[in-house]
Amino acid sequence: MNIKEFFVGSACGHEGPYVPDVLFWSIILFFSTVILSSTLKQFKTSRYFPTKVRSIISDFAVFITIMSMVLIDYGLGIPSPKLQVPSDFKPTRDDRGWLINPLGPNPWWTVVAAVIPSLLCTILIFMDQQITAVIINRKEHKLKKGCGYHLDLLMVGAMLGVCSVMGLPWFVAATVLSITHVNSLKLESECSAPGEQPKFLGIREQRVTGLMIFVLMGSSVFMTRILQFIPMPVLYGVFLYMGASSLKGIQFFDRILLFWMPAKHQPDFIYLRHVPLRKVHLFTVLQLSCLVLLWVIKASRAAIVFPMMVLALVFVRKLMDFFFTKRELSWLDDLMPESKKKKLEDAEKEEEQSMLVLEDEGTVQLAMEGNCR
Repeated sequence: MNIKEFFVGSACGHEGPYVPDVLFWSIILFFSTVILSSTLKQFKTSRYFPTKVRSIISDFAVFITIMSMVLIDYGLGIPSPKLQVPSDFKPTRDDRGWLINPLGPNPWWTVVAAVIPSLLCTILIFMDQQITAVIINRKEHKLKKGCGYHLDLLMVGAMLGVCSVMGLPWFVAATVLSITHVNSLKLESECSAPGEQPKFLGIREQRVTGLMIFVLMGSSVFMTRILQFIPMPVLYGVFLYMGASSLKGIQFFDRILLFWMPAKHQPDFIYLRHVPLRKVHLFTVLQLSCLVLLWVIKASRAAIVFPMMVLALVFVRKLMDFFFTKRELSWLDDLMPESKKKKLEDAEKEEEQSMLVLEDEGTVQLAMEGNCR
């Protein structure tokens, strides 16, 4: 008996919405974007081409990657998922205008009830702004100009009011983008010995790049015909690269890697000199647990209490006093950068060694004088 099977469904068969090779091509675009962005970013330390060319390629690594991937995708003609952008410059909904009525169809008492959620949003935005500002203005970045904490917060508050009236997404500090922006403005020495890494000199402190970034972002609403050719896997690859590149130098990420690293292969971190490894792992587990808890709350329906949970981390930090000594916490959770601590301790060790050498020389000299007598 011959039994024939037939697949039933709108996605079955070549006449349905199924398109071959799209998934595989999207995966290739995604990983190719990540690898090419990382390779071009490190091209500054390559041995090929003059220094100026290598610097330009490294600075525009992400832009070159996006353009290359878009051209390859367009040339092959595989219908990969593209960025969905509107064709007309107008509000997203036809039943609303450019300005939003604060009350709308809601009753008057919703204004009073919105005080508590607005307080939570204020706390969240304030902490996000200040945390980003503290990370950017670390001493190891060698910034010379003023920080401008109050001016930045004032501008964020003003833009929040404008965005709320117009029904636009809120203007907040983007930590990953800010760190990437600072890293792209690093100034390194051009002259160095063969095989030696360029020396970090500081940050190019100017406002031109920041201004041009937001000018181009604003003008992107008139470039929808071009932006609609960008594949979504390419954008996801850029996001992954930016997030992964910002993890370098973060102590929390370095401590996570220590779980799978034998003791003889561990880097010379300053806190490993003064804190037992089991205490370091315990501190990392506590931080990781808090991070997972915050992510679960943010992804659930209880996301409205997310700012309060961020404030609760202050009490978690106080509870750590029962598990760690103050000396251990000073090395694991101090504001001083890792490089600064290591330099101070190395300087103290050199000073101690020099004092011991002087004492030994003095002892030898006294012994020689005694023998001469």
